[in-house]
Amino acid sequence: MSLQPHELELLAPARTTDIARQAIVHGADAVYLGGPQFGARHNACNSVADIASLVGFAHQYHARVFVAMNTIFHDAELEAARSLIVELYNAGVDALIVQDMGLLELDLPPIQLHASTQCDIRSPEKARFLADSGFSQLVLARELSLAEVAAIHAQVGGRATLEYFVHGALCVAFSGQCNISHAETGRSANRGDCSQACRLPYTLTDAQGGVVAFEQHLLSMKDNNQSDNLKALVQAGVRSFKIEGRYKDMAYVKNITAHYRQLLDDLIEQEGGWKRASSGRCVHYFQPDPERNFHRGATDYFTQGRQADIGAFASPKFLGMPIGVVQAIHPHSVDIALEQPQDNTQTLNLHNGDGLAYLHKREVHGIHVNRVEPLSADLVRIHPKQASAELPGLRPGLTLHRNRDHAWDAQLAGTSAERHIGLWWRLSDVISSEAATAGQPQLRLTATDENGISAEVWHPGPLEAALQPERAAEQAKTQLLKLGGTCFEARGVEVAWQTAWFVPVGVMNGLRRRALEALMAARLAAWQRPPRQAAIEPPVPYPEQQLSFLANIYNEAAQRFYRRHGVTLMDAAFEAHQESGDVPLMITKHCLRFSFNLCPKQAKGVVGVQGQVKAEPMVLHHGDQHYTLHFDCKPCEMHVVGRIKPGVLASPPPSVVPIVFMKRSTI
Repeated sequence: MSLQPHELELLAPARTTDIARQAIVHGADAVYLGGPQFGARHNACNSVADIASLVGFAHQYHARVFVAMNTIFHDAELEAARSLIVELYNAGVDALIVQDMGLLELDLPPIQLHASTQCDIRSPEKARFLADSGFSQLVLARELSLAEVAAIHAQVGGRATLEYFVHGALCVAFSGQCNISHAETGRSANRGDCSQACRLPYTLTDAQGGVVAFEQHLLSMKDNNQSDNLKALVQAGVRSFKIEGRYKDMAYVKNITAHYRQLLDDLIEQEGGWKRASSGRCVHYFQPDPERNFHRGATDYFTQGRQADIGAFASPKFLGMPIGVVQAIHPHSVDIALEQPQDNTQTLNLHNGDGLAYLHKREVHGIHVNRVEPLSADLVRIHPKQASAELPGLRPGLTLHRNRDHAWDAQLAGTSAERHIGLWWRLSDVISSEAATAGQPQLRLTATDENGISAEVWHPGPLEAALQPERAAEQAKTQLLKLGGTCFEARGVEVAWQTAWFVPVGVMNGLRRRALEALMAARLAAWQRPPRQAAIEPPVPYPEQQLSFLANIYNEAAQRFYRRHGVTLMDAAFEAHQESGDVPLMITKHCLRFSFNLCPKQAKGVVGVQGQVKAEPMVLHHGDQHYTLHFDCKPCEMHVVGRIKPGVLASPPPSVVPIVFMKRSTI
């Protein structure tokens, strides 16, 4: 396992190492980011040197650093991947997040491996297989319900830690089961270059050609928010709570990390028996609020079972929080009646530099506020950058939303949190016969941190008795409490000397500095990088003996892995361009028949309707793209069926050597 059974881990994303540092300061127990290459977010890369520096910072707090190498590899990349893994291990990285099973066939250092969500972990059988094959942490599919998570936990037991996405953007497809981007553009999601076809507008027609929905973003999901389900997820067996967002900015990571830090801390305090997975106490200088960051609306997806309203069909853009209603429109200004929250917890105000948004004809339009002029307690006049005539659809009675809060952004741009490790001081005087000043008293300063790690330093003297004993003790305490600029905070100071000594301020400051340095060295030395999970020998069989292109096998090493685990028939990954006919380009738990009340299960028990509704194919249209939708009602899934574009098919696969096995290779 990656964590102890009683530990709860908050795992935050980072585009850069600077963002990763702030994620830790704001409460993350672990961070994940991309290395120089091979990450599923190809525009979020970091050098090994920068990651090594981050590791040193993180390990002060006993927080962990994970690097995502979760693309699939062609054969010519495997040696470069192996060399990079060696570099990352030597840099102190705690774990790799991977998708390609070919990596397990390489001669790797003993670095911990985590199975990416790209591995499509939906069943107890697959989860147990991965745990038995050497994975210490499993990133579960986002679509799982609490009951399904609990079933996986029961099967995996103590072999691996379960990780679950609790916040951020949702891919509509099961991760690793989407090839629509590559089919249309040649850009592979499995290779870190998704074109996000799911955020485009589509028209949906039924089996008779009738229009069910026109030009809506039918494959665009709302954003994940599991704020209300944390306790239930813990009870189901989740131990690592993952925030999505390796493309997100600093403000998002600060805000969302702080939000879940506070929720998890409250849970730990209220429930008892749980412990956070790293050290230190966070103080946030703002009130976290997920509503203030970019989002497409909130859903807890399938955690509590299938929900009707999980799609962001109107727009994939960010409208923001409702701020008020247009009262009057002037040529170069607009009057807005501000709306106050129903709970009256805060007063909404507009600021110079804010951004407003509204929806008009399925499009989000923005207003940049140059200046705000208060007219009354709840009425303001804004002077936009644009003339009113340039704002289409703006009219009295229209609700405006704020999608950029200038004051909020400024607050998060500065120092918005601190994180300190608790320590306790003990100052005593000791006579040591081994010291150079044998028989003479010496000062001993001991620092013990919240993890029970200690360090001590000495001042050999000579010492003079203090003329004012009480003042001497208070002065010593005062100097020991001065920890500004360090990651420590003093939670207790004990002066336990037998004789009150006069200690010059410079001497006490030197003792304090040396003690902190010794304690930090002891903390870093005490940190044990979690070991790699040992695979069970002989190799356990894979749950299936035949694998389609959806298994994403793209190199000979991955072939060897599956062959060792009993697979007898396998196809090459979609990126090998060996699937020329119609295939499922996307498999999703999201069902458009259900969204538009056309599901046979919805008609069950309805008089006059039961048995009349059938899960017939439907068609999605976007320009010259047409996808047939097939509905597999037993597992309650939708398959978006199509084929690779001729232009993409005619181009060579994105590899520098031929694929090493032909379609349907047999063993």
